[in-house]
Amino acid sequence: MNYEFRSVPRVVCEAGALSSVGTLLAGLGAQRVMLVCDPGIVALGFAAQARTALAAAGCAVTVYDQVVPDPSATVVKQAAEQARSFQADAVLGLGGGSSLDAAKLVALLIRSEQPLEDLYGTDKALGQRVPLVLVPTTAGTGSEVTWVSVITDEQQRKQAVYSPQLMPDIAVLDPELTLGLPPKVTAATGLDAMVHAIEAYTSRTRKNPIADGLATAALALLGANLRKVLADGRDVAARTAMLQGSLMAGMAFVNASVAAIHGLAYPLGARFHIPHGHANALVMAPVLRFNLHAAQRQYAELAAYLLPGEHFEHEAHAALAFVQAIEALVADSGLELRLSNLGVDEAALPLMATEVVVGIRRLIDSNPTDMTEHDVEAIYRGIY
Repeated sequence: MNYEFRSVPRVVCEAGALSSVGTLLAGLGAQRVMLVCDPGIVALGFAAQARTALAAAGCAVTVYDQVVPDPSATVVKQAAEQARSFQADAVLGLGGGSSLDAAKLVALLIRSEQPLEDLYGTDKALGQRVPLVLVPTTAGTGSEVTWVSVITDEQQRKQAVYSPQLMPDIAVLDPELTLGLPPKVTAATGLDAMVHAIEAYTSRTRKNPIADGLATAALALLGANLRKVLADGRDVAARTAMLQGSLMAGMAFVNASVAAIHGLAYPLGARFHIPHGHANALVMAPVLRFNLHAAQRQYAELAAYLLPGEHFEHEAHAALAFVQAIEALVADSGLELRLSNLGVDEAALPLMATEVVVGIRRLIDSNPTDMTEHDVEAIYRGIY
């Protein structure tokens, strides 16, 4: 088996680790730091904590706090222009996946003369980024350990930038930043991380043994702790486990690929601004059902990690139990699971199906089995 595996150079996992970001960035040579976040991070006081830590380490700071879910190309360009005007020599990303994805692109664009649009795709970036530290405030996207940024272009289409330069220097996991997450955000991001682990393990295109080990370890952590954090959001040990599971799932999927669940979720985010984790949760169970026959062996293997201690007589029973356990988690998540209740226009369903199969072909190619436009539309209609 031939494969390549890339990973973040350093991970710091510690309650209260946000206070160390100044020291970490100064250690990378930073003197003028751009902090990229969203308005919620400012309201929670996390941006102020980061600024204090940076100032204590002797770093000047400018803050771009206008990141929105499914960040637009306009947001990224505005942040990059502010960073250049400030003469930033490093970037700190703080927040959910949208803020981290934006921060990665800003770190690259500070020194680049390439237009953002020229970066869309794989390995299009030239040159090097400035030092970059990423601090997630949700346990879901894994963006803090990937070399991928997903944004929405001017035509409301998802665009992905795949470039090794986007991999940060340091990922910082601070469970204290996740203690106040609302249950629905906890559920959506936790299910998103589980999707990363499952799709990495079942990928047809870049599956590899290192990603497999990370995916199974991630699924075990996430499966054992998601209900715990939904029941008690202040459980630091469970919040830490969720962050670790999310990080490992991120390492797995960026090296093995995601597949149809993400493919079907992307148009829901780009067209109707359904948060990414929620969009994944909407289509997660029906896509797993669709894949059950083709992925029976892998689902049976994953059952051992999601349902430890349970014994099944046959592979088919284990695979079905795995899918049913995911269906129960989604059903118990507290999330709205009908597209019709989330502002999705029924007339858009066939258009989105075409977009998935034609425009996001790489994800269908990674799915355990092929999907037609009819198959995708049927899944959308089943949850409408």
